[in-house]
Amino acid sequence: MKTLLAFLLLIHLIHGFGAWKLYSKAGYKSWKAFIPIYSIIILMKIINRPRWWIILLILPVINVIMIPVVWVELSRSFGKNSYLDTLLSVLTLGFYNYYLNYFVNIEYVTNRNTNPKSSNGEWTSSLIFAIVAATVIHTYFIQPYTIPTSSLEKTLLVGDFLFVSKVNYGARVPMTTIAAPMVHDTLPFIKKKSYLNKEQIPFISELPYLRFPGYQKIKNNDIVVFNWPVDTFVNMYYTDKNYYKPIDKKTNYVKRAVGIAGDTLEVINGYVYINGKNNILPDEAKLQFSYLVQPKRNRFSKKVMINKYDITDAFGIINRNNTYKFMGISDIALNKFKYHPNVESIAKDTLPKGYRDATVFPQNENYNWNNDFFGPIYIPKKGETIEININNISLYKRLIDVYENNDLLVKEAKIYINNKEVSEYTFKQDYYWLMGDNRGNSQDSRSWGFVPFDHVVGKPVFKWFSWDSNAKGFEKIRWNRLFTSIAGKGGAINLILGFITILFIFWLLSIDYDNQKWWSKTKK
Repeated sequence: MKTLLAFLLLIHLIHGFGAWKLYSKAGYKSWKAFIPIYSIIILMKIINRPRWWIILLILPVINVIMIPVVWVELSRSFGKNSYLDTLLSVLTLGFYNYYLNYFVNIEYVTNRNTNPKSSNGEWTSSLIFAIVAATVIHTYFIQPYTIPTSSLEKTLLVGDFLFVSKVNYGARVPMTTIAAPMVHDTLPFIKKKSYLNKEQIPFISELPYLRFPGYQKIKNNDIVVFNWPVDTFVNMYYTDKNYYKPIDKKTNYVKRAVGIAGDTLEVINGYVYINGKNNILPDEAKLQFSYLVQPKRNRFSKKVMINKYDITDAFGIINRNNTYKFMGISDIALNKFKYHPNVESIAKDTLPKGYRDATVFPQNENYNWNNDFFGPIYIPKKGETIEININNISLYKRLIDVYENNDLLVKEAKIYINNKEVSEYTFKQDYYWLMGDNRGNSQDSRSWGFVPFDHVVGKPVFKWFSWDSNAKGFEKIRWNRLFTSIAGKGGAINLILGFITILFIFWLLSIDYDNQKWWSKTKK
């Protein structure tokens, strides 16, 4: 934080030394160019722009767009309106104003008309502010998202296009210092990183974590979009501070928050239990498991089985007995599927209790857990203090060390945090346990553990489009899923009439009634 403040002070000094004469020529005291924040207020007066622009200059990511605009506006305030002047302002990163400040005899244009003076200027202005508006909406209000996997199959399908609300749980202020607007971690086409992190600009640490207040908290079974917490430049089993990736540039995931902060969670035979009680999913959710299917005859059409019985996926023959492994069979599909004339037998594919799966969290030999029998495990809550010892430290090590930025050391059965021996720890933020409904085909918290609240992106609110890549022609569009809610009592709610109504209202408001002949006649 100190480094960031020092950097911002340096930027202000650079601005002051490059603009103090311009401030004077505009009728203001030269020293005002050096005062943090106040100098920006005066600058808005000089360039004849509203004060609310200051907010755009402060907001990360958006300021990357707005700062070059201000460079150009400042030169134009002194009569430098040509394309060359604009180009020089941008290409010199604002230092063209140094040239104007020290080497050119210029006069301030009082009450400058800020309206574009040509069609090209009008198009450019419209484009810039369209990008700014879209970036504000994308960053702080609502973001499009595509479902890439079948882990929440039935509720969300592969190929669903969602809008994710960031206001429900509170929008995060971007943590990446310099980043391209409206893209995630990779620039399209050129496949290069869309941001500069602290490894590339080491004198700046990441921006501090800040979040606007939300109007609701994450509840059990909410579907949540979040940044994959173990995403680094190495792999999911090796998260080290030296292989850092900014939180808001980690891969986006979507899962169901079966466990929230303060819960104790356990998985028994694939079913989740919260605080000792079976977790009851909402109406739209359909739990699915993997099954081993033994056919009666050698010929067995996987495609027919999948389509007819609404089964998500299937693997090939997996053993000498001609047995198939089917992924994503719900209870409803199972009750139909098991009576198929070609099915000899069908059995749930689960691991026994006490069998240790080395890929399952916390990847520690002291925990004989697997995806089907897991826990019990406590999900930390902000402000809660728990005992930590050599037996449970592997569960909370990543939280204390990486997510909450402490120096943790385990040595000779003793635990040290920030060079102090401890036996308990108080958590700084809430954590969540995210899982897919397709329990046999979901990489989730059972693989990589807890999700911190600062990794939460938002809440999916509705599907605006859905595309089935396996279908043909117009059947590729899942028409019944267009403009439907994610959740609702008794299932998803169709929102198309609401959208048409909103568009109609906007159209009515946009009509210039004074220039409509029929309206003018009516008024007379």
